[in-house]
Amino acid sequence: MRRRILQATLLAVAVTAVVLGLPLGFSALKLVQDLTLADLSTRAQQIATLLDEQIATHRSVDLNAARLAVPAGARLIVRTQSHDYTYGPDPGEKPLVESVPMVQSGTVTIAAPSDPVRAQQFQVAGLVLMLVVLSAGTGTIVAIVTARRLADPLKHVAARAARLGAGDFRPDPQRHEVPELDRVADALDASGAALSHLVQRERELVGDVSHQLRSRLTALHLRLEALAAADDPEVSEEATAALEQAERLSGVLDDLLAAATEARARDAEPLDVSALLTDVAGEWRDPLRAEGRALRLKVTEGLLARATPARLREAIGVLLDNALRHGKGAVTLAARQGSATVVIEVSDAGPGVPDQLVPYVFERGFSGRGSTGVGLALARALVEADGGRLELSKARPAMFEVFLPMARADDVLGVPWRIESTPR
Repeated sequence: MRRRILQATLLAVAVTAVVLGLPLGFSALKLVQDLTLADLSTRAQQIATLLDEQIATHRSVDLNAARLAVPAGARLIVRTQSHDYTYGPDPGEKPLVESVPMVQSGTVTIAAPSDPVRAQQFQVAGLVLMLVVLSAGTGTIVAIVTARRLADPLKHVAARAARLGAGDFRPDPQRHEVPELDRVADALDASGAALSHLVQRERELVGDVSHQLRSRLTALHLRLEALAAADDPEVSEEATAALEQAERLSGVLDDLLAAATEARARDAEPLDVSALLTDVAGEWRDPLRAEGRALRLKVTEGLLARATPARLREAIGVLLDNALRHGKGAVTLAARQGSATVVIEVSDAGPGVPDQLVPYVFERGFSGRGSTGVGLALARALVEADGGRLELSKARPAMFEVFLPMARADDVLGVPWRIESTPR
């Protein structure tokens, strides 16, 4: 995009320079020559007037009286009925010649050398060329600045749309003072909020369905086991067959839930957690600094985990935003290697979570301090979608821990976690 804008602007500058520069240069060269010829004509007219006066008073023609009107290096030629007079050196090849008639039947001709005029024309042409180059250079600078000013916001909006598609539903406060792009950014923020609610409702629906089915299957198992132990052989046989079908149904349910989890985690990839947390910390330092608080980063180098970058960034962002809104003091973002997991900790020095609220902090719609109650529930759903776990490990002061599966030794950074799909 930037290259196209730059090329279009430079093409416009080049066309303008050619369309204006060529006529301007030609006009300047013609003007220099016309001014020189006009000056020679004026001088010749002055000399003709002087000589007409000499002839009218019956004096002999004296060219010395007119020498001051003859340009340096030029030749004066006076032709009368009786005689021709010449004054000055040879002007050389292709001189500039200007003649005027005399009243007393004659002509006055001045032939000036053309080299000084050509030199002056070259100077003017050089000046015009310099102006054209200066204009083209200025246009190029303006084109580069304009292309950058238009292309950078487009790249930012495109990156925002890509993050939204990858599951990063956080609103982006950055605007570019371009009404059309700002409306697109507003629409992306609204879409992100809607998708966040949609994803959370999907997670809740899957969880509720799974819970209800498992509860009913458990009750069914208990009833069938009791019937299988009955004294009546026919009842026992039928109950045993039904129990087998219930166990198969339970296995199908487990397979479907595993397939749904795998589909959500299909974008998970070996991720450099250390680099991602350093980047996230850079984004959140300024908002915390604006509140007079600090962000401390304690991350072990080289931590590799299996996760989706956008989901993990969103989940950590929710925890940091929670610490900013409800916590106090310095916020600590730490990461370490656990047992087959990578553990990320987010904590602050605030009052923490009251004991009576601890069981409900991850429930959607529940909030003890006036917020929407969506953030922590969404963060847990995003972490669990990548096979991880989010827990409140300490209530006072609050400390949240994210447990991610550790990457294997043969994983390659940036290569998605391939999941073999099998027919169900």
